[in-house]
Formats: sequence, structure tokens, C-alpha cells
Amino acid sequence: MIRLLLTTGRGPAECRLALANTLAALKSDAEAAGLDIDVAEGSAPDKHGPTSAIVVLHGDGAEKFAKGWTGSIQWIAQSPIRPHHKRKNWFIGIFSLPEMADVSDQLNPGDVRFDTFAAGGPGGQHQNKTESAVRATHTPTGLAVVAREERSQHRNKALAMERLGALLKLSKDLAAISDRQSTHDTHDQLERGSPVKVFRGSKFKLD
Repeated sequence: MIRLLLTTGRGPAECRLALANTLAALKSDAEAAGLDIDVAEGSAPDKHGPTSAIVVLHGDGAEKFAKGWTGSIQWIAQSPIRPHHKRKNWFIGIFSLPEMADVSDQLNPGDVRFDTFAAGGPGGQHQNKTESAVRATHTPTGLAVVAREERSQHRNKALAMERLGALLKLSKDLAAISDRQSTHDTHDQLERGSPVKVFRGSKFKLD
């Protein structure tokens, strides 16, 4: 289980657009790599996107995958919000987060809806075809996670509860993941240079 913080570093609305697009690209890339991904978004003061987000990656190769996304992300584009603005380079940061203690016992089971389905994704002929995969949704917030690693539906439900508890805790206060000061320090660590990935244009195409 790998946790990543995406942050605009208190940048302008264009950086929030970059974050929203980066989040979509990261999710697509993770799913193509056969990883499950849980997402919690921070506050969004307007329609342009959140100031920060948390993604939680599950599956074999998650750590290696995360390293390819950790660092500065650059978006090169004319601002769609301020067309006459001279600036064309917008940055966000992606940082790894420390592991959290188990928080599944903080969930009220009555607030969780379970849906089962046949496990999909990688596996070929050895992929489990029974409806053992589980999607757990926290009905008060709409947060949802998927667990499909185990062949037992019961084990996947327990795993989903663990993931949902962690995601709920993260979503309650993205500015205080483990303690408020360390998170603010992380926001301020955003480096606007040497990006690990560069996207261009209004269609957010990877270089």
C-alpha cells in the first residue's frame, strides 16, 4: 500500500487544473499497470480542481510505479483561465507519505455498502472468475475502494474496510496527514524544476 500526496503548493487556479489532469492521468496509468487506486480529493474552491489530493496504490509493483510519479509535474500550456497571461509553465508536486496505523475500527459498519463482482485485471487464465472482488462505499461521503487480491470474498471485505478506513481518515483533513506542520512543510517543498513528467497543451499530452 503506497500513499502519495498531490499538491499545488498553494499555486493559482491553473495549478489546480494541472493537478486534476495529473490525477486523471495517474489513475489511468495505474489501472493500465494492473494496480488498484483509491482517491481522496481536498478542497476545491471553484470548478478548476482541488488544491490537493491523496492517492493510495495497491498491488504488485506499486512502489516502483510510484517512484516514476514522485517529484515535480510540469504542465506547459497557455492558461485557459487567463488567456492573456504570459506564464505558460505550471507545476504541482507529488510526494510519498508515511504508512498509517490501522484505522478500520473507526468505521461504522452501518455506513458501508458492499458490492461484489468478478475480479478483473491481470491474471489471464489464472484470474479468479468468481464474484470475490469487493467494492466498499462509505455512504455518508461517497468514498469508495476496491479489494480483489484475495480469493475469499470475506477476506476482500476485511481488506476493503481497512482501505476505506485509511482513505476516510486522509480525506477528513488533507492538511494534517500525520501532523499539521509536517504536511505544510510538504506543501512548501514543491520544486518548480527538474520535473519527473511534463505534459503539454489543453489536451494534457505527456511529452
